[in-house]
Amino acid sequence: MAATRVAHGGGDASAVPAGTAAAGNPDFSAIRAELGLPVEYPSAALSEVEQTAAQPVLDVARVDATDLPMVTVDPAGAKDLDQALLIDRRGRRGYRVHYAIADVAAFVPPGGALDAEVRSRGQTLYLPDGNVPLHPTLLSEGAASLLPEQRRPAVLWTIDLDRDGTAVGVDVRRAVVRSVARLDYEGVQQSLELGAAPPAVALLPEVGRLRREQAVHRGAIELGPPEQQVESDGAGGWRLTLRPRLPLEAFNAEISLLTGMCAAQIMLSGGIGVLRTVPDPEDRTIAALRRSALELGLEWPDRQTPAEFLSGLDPARPEALALHVSATRLLRGAGYTVFDGGVPDKVRHAGIGAAYAHVTAPLRRLADRYGTEICLAVHAGREVPEWVRAALPQLPSAMGSSDRAAGQVERACIAQAQAWALAGRIGDEFTATVLRSGSAGESGEVFVPAPPVIARCCGDHLSEGQRVRVRLTEADPVQRDVAFEVVAPTPV
Repeated sequence: MAATRVAHGGGDASAVPAGTAAAGNPDFSAIRAELGLPVEYPSAALSEVEQTAAQPVLDVARVDATDLPMVTVDPAGAKDLDQALLIDRRGRRGYRVHYAIADVAAFVPPGGALDAEVRSRGQTLYLPDGNVPLHPTLLSEGAASLLPEQRRPAVLWTIDLDRDGTAVGVDVRRAVVRSVARLDYEGVQQSLELGAAPPAVALLPEVGRLRREQAVHRGAIELGPPEQQVESDGAGGWRLTLRPRLPLEAFNAEISLLTGMCAAQIMLSGGIGVLRTVPDPEDRTIAALRRSALELGLEWPDRQTPAEFLSGLDPARPEALALHVSATRLLRGAGYTVFDGGVPDKVRHAGIGAAYAHVTAPLRRLADRYGTEICLAVHAGREVPEWVRAALPQLPSAMGSSDRAAGQVERACIAQAQAWALAGRIGDEFTATVLRSGSAGESGEVFVPAPPVIARCCGDHLSEGQRVRVRLTEADPVQRDVAFEVVAPTPV
């Protein structure tokens, strides 16, 4: 499902009027064609999948971990299940995290037709009317997916934490696992609130909070406002909604981040790896954000880091909404850093506040398969496989291209849904929050909460965080363009 993170000025997504597409069962095929998204897999790759799905590579040492009652936790309806989780206590010493990751390498022979195809795709692309998967669904939603009550090859991470949530021991090895249940975020969140959480994830909030506290102390710059989403309206059309991020989702993400940080440390210790990096923001960028906070009337104590300040903001406040958008400038320059034979100078991911590597979503992201193989080899004291070493130099380009494609798909789908939602409403007025004031000769940007739309807006003397009255001047589904003009330039 296409989604983009936006700040929310208040309200309930379930109460947002449905802004649906025009009649005729519209879809997103024009976007698929325009961006040249792949439609089918080469026949040789499909033949290979049929063979490996029936006979995965299992002739390696594997721990039998089928006695661990792990569960998967994903969006409702998800079938490409990369991760299974179980958290236990270690007496009074802390916690033990069992985290099983789908072992995609067991199904993708290096140098084969499928390997070549997934390297050209890079990652799964999500559209509201269906995704463009990295791997064929026979694999990603079937043989390799950690579906419940199925024996599956996996890579099992066992991470011991102390009572403060700090990792004090890490083990990673190949295993066979069996998930006992497929859970979804909403259902687990409800069970937690009722005090009846499934045993495997009962400790997730406790560990998740500890890890979040540590993230702030590390200086992790996290922007996590609600998501703008496109979903079916049940009548052949589409509507925009704004879905707040559930606490459970944030806690679950912390386990993935924990694993990625442990993976990065293994790679750095071995002098070989592929890190996801984001440079720390420059002092002048932080100073500019401080000025924005001052202009918005938000108090930012001198001693507070950006991470501490942003973590304490209430995104329901219009001025906080605007600052969250401005804060995206702190996380520019994301990329992939490959190294072999030494350690690079810059290894940090500013959004995480530490070195970090992708290893937890191999069904949906190419780099994770290679990162996982490196960790398995380094941890066991073995040589990294040559097919991994040979592919490392090409990974940054492949992942960068697929990241750009994912961004294009997301933006196009949101823009299309916004235009559909507002088509036929030219001249209507809305309450909006100014996200960007614009500059001389350029439009600003506003957020309209109902339906949840972000679009350009013309008007003089706009101020970030200001509440204004705007009039819709353009809603073109063909060009996927929406625009407003200010009616009342004063706060409303």
